Amino acid sequence: MKIGVADYGMNVWDGGCFDVEERLLSLKGIGYQGLERIEAASGEDAVTKAARYYRLGMDFATCRGPNAQATLRWTAGLGKSYVWTNVTGKDFDTFCRQVNKQVEVCSLWGIRVGLHNHLGSLVESQEELEEFLKRCPDCGLILDTAHLAAADGDAVEIARKYADRLVAMHLKDWLVTHPEIGLDRWFERGRFCELGGGNIGLDNAAVMQVLVNVGFDGWVFVEHDTHLQDPLKDLAISREYLHNAGF
Repeated sequence: MKIGVADYGMNVWDGGCFDVEERLLSLKGIGYQGLERIEAASGEDAVTKAARYYRLGMDFATCRGPNAQATLRWTAGLGKSYVWTNVTGKDFDTFCRQVNKQVEVCSLWGIRVGLHNHLGSLVESQEELEEFLKRCPDCGLILDTAHLAAADGDAVEIARKYADRLVAMHLKDWLVTHPEIGLDRWFERGRFCELGGGNIGLDNAAVMQVLVNVGFDGWVFVEHDTHLQDPLKDLAISREYLHNAGF
């Protein structure tokens, strides 16, 4: 199992990623092994960026290009194992049908497709997630513990029940700051935060123990969508949380 960072929140705080080498070395210094993906404009760009990661002793899990075909081919060419779902369907039936097509094509390249559950999306609640997994039986799961828990789902149960579907993990916590606001306005109801900093009873250490018990050997990415201070401080807190839990 590798522990890395999904750096969306870092980009929000910084305004973008201006020096990936500086970011990688900073994260390496606090105990992380890589970032979730490289963003590439061309095949040459993808290879160059991959080489930069390896030179620094860091790694990544997937690649995202300017379109679905490039994403698939460059990810496969770089020897990585999964891509995110990338379809256009705006209703649940269409979305599932299109994901099944993406899965079919990706399988020809030896690549899995992973669904990332997300608040405000077609796959938000545990019920919706389980229905999706039923309708798309060959699609994998990039399980986001806090997005699920914030929607009253049980991340421990899902990790255990669908262990064979996991292609990667996103760990974060959720802090409800305005409980009077409904989940339909989740971005006002609360914010994502460092591991152990939430107030909804999410036990990410228990999720990690499930991963060990089921023999999961993929990437676990810590992600903080919202930072109120230097992201490296929050990420160091989360890494220490995992370290104290034995990981």
